[in-house]
Amino acid sequence: MTASPRATELALTAAQAAADKIARDIMVLDVSDRLSITDCFVIASADNERQVKAVVDEIEEKLRALGAKPARREGEREGRWVLLDFVDIVVHILRAEEREYYGLERLWKDCPAIPFEDAAVAAAGATATGSVSASAEAR
Repeated sequence: MTASPRATELALTAAQAAADKIARDIMVLDVSDRLSITDCFVIASADNERQVKAVVDEIEEKLRALGAKPARREGEREGRWVLLDFVDIVVHILRAEEREYYGLERLWKDCPAIPFEDAAVAAAGATATGSVSASAEAR
């Protein structure tokens, strides 16, 4: 079994929202074969408590626009590891120290990753490639 199209859409939207707030090391994992309670995990790192909160707020806003709201939220007061449970997906926003210590990627290493590329990075790459092509044509 693989993640549903809806779960994949939500997970990739959450990943992009995290990227928009400069979260690092963003991963999307298809955990549907291992867990019956959710299809995907989104895991991202933030530098400090303020950034964790900003990432969480952005994810909630973007997913709300898609008609999804968290069924459960944990860890927000501490701001070191916030878990957002949207049923189809579970989002983990962690400070780098917690992420390294708990090693969620190691725990779920046998689950396939869903490819994610930050849209801003992709656009910058396309712009750079386009300008290289344009300058080559000008010669």
